Amino acid sequence: MRPTRTRRVTAWGAAAALLLGLAACSTGSGADDLGQAAPEEATAEPTEEPTGNPPAEPAECDDPVASYDPLDALPAADALPSGSTMAEIRERGSLIVGVSADTLLMGSRNPFTGQIEGFDIDMLREVSRAIFGDPDRLQFRVITSGQRIEVLASGEVDLVARAFTVNCERWEQIAFSAIYYNSGQKVLVAQGSQAQGLEDLAGERVCAPQGTTTLSRLAEYPEIEPVPAPTHSQCLALFQQGQVDAITGDDTILAGFVAQDPYAVVVGDAISEEPYGIGVPAENVDMVQFVNAVLAQLVADGTWAQIYDRWLGESLGPAPEPPTPVYGRTA
Repeated sequence: MRPTRTRRVTAWGAAAALLLGLAACSTGSGADDLGQAAPEEATAEPTEEPTGNPPAEPAECDDPVASYDPLDALPAADALPSGSTMAEIRERGSLIVGVSADTLLMGSRNPFTGQIEGFDIDMLREVSRAIFGDPDRLQFRVITSGQRIEVLASGEVDLVARAFTVNCERWEQIAFSAIYYNSGQKVLVAQGSQAQGLEDLAGERVCAPQGTTTLSRLAEYPEIEPVPAPTHSQCLALFQQGQVDAITGDDTILAGFVAQDPYAVVVGDAISEEPYGIGVPAENVDMVQFVNAVLAQLVADGTWAQIYDRWLGESLGPAPEPPTPVYGRTA
C-alpha cells in the first residue's frame, strides 16, 4: 500500500486563501487555473474582431526553433507601421495575452497584491512597452496549458507566454517568436525519496498537466502510471495530498513548487530540451517579427539578464547565456 504523506501547510498555502479573495477583484480571475468555473468577465471575447489576414498555410518545420526575421529596427511606439497588427493593437488600447496565474516564478498571481507576475509576464510587459510606451497595457486571459493553442487559433488573444515549448506540431497551428528561454524536463519528489529520475519511478504515479509535452513524454516510461491534471498547481495539490508520488515538468515550474513546498526536491538531469517561445496567431507574421525585435533588444541591453535574476536567479543559479535566436523561417 502506498504511504500517504500528511497534509503540509506552508506560508504560501496560508496566503492562497487571500489569493482567492483577491482574484475576484483583480485583472483576470485565475479560476480556470484553480479548476473552478471562471467568472463571465474572464472568458469574454475581445470587443474587437481578431486582426490580420486569413490564416496562413501550415509553416514548414525543418527547424522548430527557427522563427521569422526580426524587424530591421524597432519602431517607436508612436510610429508603428500603419495597418500593422501592432498599430491595430495600439489603437485598441491594450495587448491581450494568455498567461498562467499559478506557475510561481513564471506567471502567478501574487497573493498579497493580486497582480500576475513572473518571468513570462515580464517578457510580455516589454512587448507592451514597445507598442504603447507603457509596460502595463496588458489585458490578461488566464488559461490552462491545454488552452494555449486554442486561444491563439481563435484570435481570442494576441500573444501567449505560458512556459510554451516550441515544436513542429504546434507550428502547424500557430506561430512562435524566437526562443527566449531554454528549459528542460525534470522530476520532483518528496525529500528522502531514493528516486533520482523518472527511470526510478516504475510503478509510481507521476503527475503532469494535460496538453503538455511533459505529459506525452511519460509514454516513454511504460512502467510509470501517468496522472494528468488540468494545471501545474493541481499536480502540486495531488502531490501534497499523497495522491501522486512525483511531478514531472520543466525545471522552471518545478523550481516554483520547491519554493512553495519545503518537503519537495527536484532531482536528476534534464531529460529533454524545452525551448520557450511566445505564441502568436499564425497569420500575424508582422507581430512575430516585432516581438523578435523586442526580444533581441532585451538581450542586447541587458534587460533579459535582469529579468532572469529577478525571478529565477535564486532558484536556478546565475543567469545563463540567453538563447541564441534562429531566424530565416518563410511564410
